[in-house]
Amino acid sequence: MGMTMTQKILAAHAGLETVVPGQLIEADLDIVLGNDVTTPVAINVFEEIGKQNVFDKSKVVIVPDHFSPNKDIQSATQCRRCRTFAAEKGIENYFELGEMGIEHALLPEKGLVTAGDLVIGADSHTCTYGALGAFSTGVGSTDMAAAMAGGKCWFKVPSAMLFRLHGKLNTYVSGKDLILHIIGKIGVDGALYKSMEFGGDGVASLTMDDRFTIANMAIEAGAKNGIFPVDEKTLEYIGAHSKKPYRVFEADADAVYDEVFDIDLSTIEQTVAFPHLPENTRTVEGLPEIKIDQVVIGSCTNGRIQDLRQAAEILKGRRVKKGVRLIVFPATQAIYLQAINEGLIQTFVEAGAAVSTPTCGPCLGGHMGILAAGERAVATTNRNFVGRMGHPESEVYLASPYVAAASAVLGRIAGTKEVLK
Repeated sequence: MGMTMTQKILAAHAGLETVVPGQLIEADLDIVLGNDVTTPVAINVFEEIGKQNVFDKSKVVIVPDHFSPNKDIQSATQCRRCRTFAAEKGIENYFELGEMGIEHALLPEKGLVTAGDLVIGADSHTCTYGALGAFSTGVGSTDMAAAMAGGKCWFKVPSAMLFRLHGKLNTYVSGKDLILHIIGKIGVDGALYKSMEFGGDGVASLTMDDRFTIANMAIEAGAKNGIFPVDEKTLEYIGAHSKKPYRVFEADADAVYDEVFDIDLSTIEQTVAFPHLPENTRTVEGLPEIKIDQVVIGSCTNGRIQDLRQAAEILKGRRVKKGVRLIVFPATQAIYLQAINEGLIQTFVEAGAAVSTPTCGPCLGGHMGILAAGERAVATTNRNFVGRMGHPESEVYLASPYVAAASAVLGRIAGTKEVLK
């Protein structure tokens, strides 16, 4: 029986010729990641284990991004705990305010993750790196602690679902619309502990930023990971960002999938996930008037340069609707600087937006964009659970940067057609 991409990567890192779904394995890790929410807990466990040093100073990565810049004394204490630990253990890849970024945009940008890697992170959206042909998945802080100590982790080999993509997306339709469409189709538990594997001729038409967005939200369908094949675009990205060796894994022709979905990309429309689950999707055409109070453009899902360009294209020469708060968060310092050089930041400011340093703050209801009771937000983030961005009686609608920008201009949930007509 053939193996999928995910199964091949797991087998290679476990030193095995083959693995099968459901098999328990212990595998070597290429990267162990933590942030300011999860790392302090992992540090406590690490110290209980009694280890004096991490297994590899270059393979442990800590990025305080959730409550940074620090919003209160508790968050400042959390970040200090991370900072002190990193200094004491000589951790080479510690990124904080001024050189940081949102972790899942920062690691690929820094070249820390490449094709064929096996990555765990104490954050559920670690699955983002599947865009590079890596196996990456979220774990708990205890697993992070054990991994920092020994460089290994236990896995149950997942079965897989194949999404064969055909054709290409239409103008003003993006990877965010595609993954929302898929989650709307299979549900938030439709890929539970499975690998979402993407293939087909349509993959070539997707940008790397599209792929990062899609892989990022695999967890919102319950998946263990999402993964894309390595093609010319992947290798071009890796070559521009990393000097690490990489390994390309390809699914066997006789690989077994639990389900196969064929998707014509040209049929995907601008899509919005209504409260309070990412599976509650509708296309923007024909929506009733839903007034909004806030728009957030950014996060580990849609804070990359392509996302900012898309938003700026809609906002150029237009103003945010009076009474609507638009907050833009470039995902890394490098993206922020590029957006400045391209004039995107000027476009945002002239349109009436507030532009922030990279942070996860508003996505998890942490800071810099909290919603009050009864308020509605359109966000390019990845989750819209009850109370996700603030008060339990607030509402979050997930959308692409195109739709988010159009909604900010009109003061209601809207597609780009309504702004551009």
